[in-house]
Amino acid sequence: MASEDAQDHRIARISSAIRVIPDFPKPGIMFQDITTLLLDPQAFKDTIDLFVERYKGKNISVVAGIEARGFIFGPPIALAIGAKFVPMRKPNKLPGAVISQEYALEYGTDKIEMHVGAVQAGERALVIDDLIATGGTLCAAINLLERVEVDVVECACVIELPELKGRDRLGDKPLFVLVSAA
Repeated sequence: MASEDAQDHRIARISSAIRVIPDFPKPGIMFQDITTLLLDPQAFKDTIDLFVERYKGKNISVVAGIEARGFIFGPPIALAIGAKFVPMRKPNKLPGAVISQEYALEYGTDKIEMHVGAVQAGERALVIDDLIATGGTLCAAINLLERVEVDVVECACVIELPELKGRDRLGDKPLFVLVSAA
């Protein structure tokens, strides 16, 4: 693994590549826009490299990416660590038989789904998304995987909004984040 100084340098580059858009999608929200991170090849590479360094050699067989931005970070991590990538999608987006998990939103409920048979009991999974806010989507992904007896090793996000306390909702599941949007 790289030295602490190299990690700090990479984290600073990643953080500076994320654009903050005030009042989007509604007043009072400071939207963390990762599309600018994707436009910076070195910052994007640093992001993937930091996750790969953390998870290589941890016997993770599944990288479960949450729609939609988990689909950006998950596949290159899965390839680099020798794991399969499993998309966790919004309802009615996957063909064939699915298993779903409902979760609460501020204004109602939503669901995430994955294909039946995409994972096997006893597999070790990493759940990845771009951002953790309230933690609802990550919790739903954990619950969905654990229902089919998959061991969720850790959750990983590029950005954390700590004031929304999403980490607290994950219970004993570890969370690894690169940037805190404090």
